[in-house]
Amino acid sequence: MKIAIYGAGGAGGYYGGVLARTGQEVALLARGDHLAAIRNSGLRVRSPRGDFLVRPAAATDDPGEIGPVDVVIVAVKSLHLPAVRDGITPLLGPETLVVPFLNGVDAPEALVPAVGRARMGKGLTRIMSEIAAPGVIRHIGVDPYVAIGEWDGTPSARVEALVAALRDAAVDAEVPSDIDAALWLKFLFICSVGGVGAACRMPLGPVRTLPETRALLWRAMEEIVAVAAAHGVSLPDDAVSFAMNTVDTFPAEGTSSLQRDIVAGVPSELDAWSGAAVRLGAEAGVPTPVHSFIHSVLLPAELEARRAAKTGTFVETDRGSRT
Repeated sequence: MKIAIYGAGGAGGYYGGVLARTGQEVALLARGDHLAAIRNSGLRVRSPRGDFLVRPAAATDDPGEIGPVDVVIVAVKSLHLPAVRDGITPLLGPETLVVPFLNGVDAPEALVPAVGRARMGKGLTRIMSEIAAPGVIRHIGVDPYVAIGEWDGTPSARVEALVAALRDAAVDAEVPSDIDAALWLKFLFICSVGGVGAACRMPLGPVRTLPETRALLWRAMEEIVAVAAAHGVSLPDDAVSFAMNTVDTFPAEGTSSLQRDIVAGVPSELDAWSGAAVRLGAEAGVPTPVHSFIHSVLLPAELEARRAAKTGTFVETDRGSRT
């Protein structure tokens, strides 16, 4: 199988590495020092599951050097999706499957104008990984998990083939019975935990322990359940309690990529997280007071970071995780 990883950062680099190690023909799209290091020395993955080095079939910043592939895994930050739309065409053949591994629920819709609905799949991943140094991916924790589906949720040979390839690479991969519910359940978790943590400027331990902020987390999750329902997606009755129990299993010092980016003063995924919750709620007439407050209170810092970075082009690969 010929697979292109559009954004060989923390998540994309890990999956590209393990797929290449099992013999898949993997092409990595990266930029800058990271790309130069991969070209010169290969891609090194450090993981609790074992360290390894691979040399992908191709490493480039130009999709035109790769050509049509069987699968495109899009693993950039959501703010780089416009650049992906502009660059993805050379990777597309008649039967190409495009699967986004992004932290949000509207990435597939955003890519449809460039990809076409027939090629568009849906996907999510859970992993904690990062670019530790140019050419080096560090898998920090969380056993890698991937869920993939066709746009309409119907079974397909190409989705099953990608799931099989990931399983061969020791990734827990599946085709869920409802890919939209799976996407929204993850969104419920990351949007609420990431947003509340970023607003509080505190790690997960104090946020989940203090009664006031624990209650805020709960209300934030309930808002996402209501927004999902208004958009025709039914989450399990225990979705919020399940998510809160999951919060309690994470390291107390843990922070989200949104929080780390806000603190660092670099462009974040605020628009795809809290911003999307507010936008999708407004579209359906569902109030989202918690997420509206989070978005408003973080927006000034986000706009300043974007002005400083002059964001608007695919300036580097995603360095963060998909959790």
